Amino acid sequence: METIKQKLQNGQLTMVCGVGRVFHHNIVQMLGVHGGFDAIWFDQEHTGFSFENLEIGTITARAHGMDSFVRLAPTDYAVITRSYEAGAGGVMAAQVHSAEQAEQVVKWTKFYPRGNRGLNSGGFDGRFGNTPLAEFCERANRELFVSIQIETVGALEQCDQIAAIDGVDLLFVGPSDLSQNLGITGQTDHPKLIEGIDRVAAACKSHGKQWGIVPVSPDMADMCVEKGCKMLVPVADVKLLNAGIRASKEAYAKYF
Repeated sequence: METIKQKLQNGQLTMVCGVGRVFHHNIVQMLGVHGGFDAIWFDQEHTGFSFENLEIGTITARAHGMDSFVRLAPTDYAVITRSYEAGAGGVMAAQVHSAEQAEQVVKWTKFYPRGNRGLNSGGFDGRFGNTPLAEFCERANRELFVSIQIETVGALEQCDQIAAIDGVDLLFVGPSDLSQNLGITGQTDHPKLIEGIDRVAAACKSHGKQWGIVPVSPDMADMCVEKGCKMLVPVADVKLLNAGIRASKEAYAKYF
């Protein structure tokens, strides 16, 4: 399986689907059967699920050749390390407000000497205790994916400093929250938001990093890809279900 980090390092466009509100391994399996998705975004920030749920979700994703990452609040060191130990290939920190906060997230994700992650090889990422500790630490530091969301004014103002941080692999624009924090809630075509996207794109280009976004439309996806975006999350479980319900009702409109 080619990981998210490998795809991004190779400059490949990475397609992701969000799962969280309607979390079930069969949703992940259906996405895998349909194909086209490179990874699953498990949303721990807005919904939350158990360690066992996450283990099952990551196992299911891998079974279909998909990597995964966990989007979470940047407030709990333990949730970050548990995400890796459960089998997720990466984490995405939401609601980051500064480069200093982003640096703290990176330290939580990395072993010595880059960070201060607690050393326990008993999870999936340590092959359940079967990887020598030095090898485990080196590989985890090198291979696991770290993303910082740019969705606050503070993060946007410091996006260049965030992109410069060693260990940050991706900056991810959250257009809904960023529009809210820019005082243009929901206006995803507003010049202020486009200017923010351009600023993130420039910071990533300057520091050799990649960036991603939740596009609100195919037109926005096209615009962002033209600007260098390498991760798109065009759909999530709720959006898929709503689309399916609407399509079914339209097909049988005379009966509704």
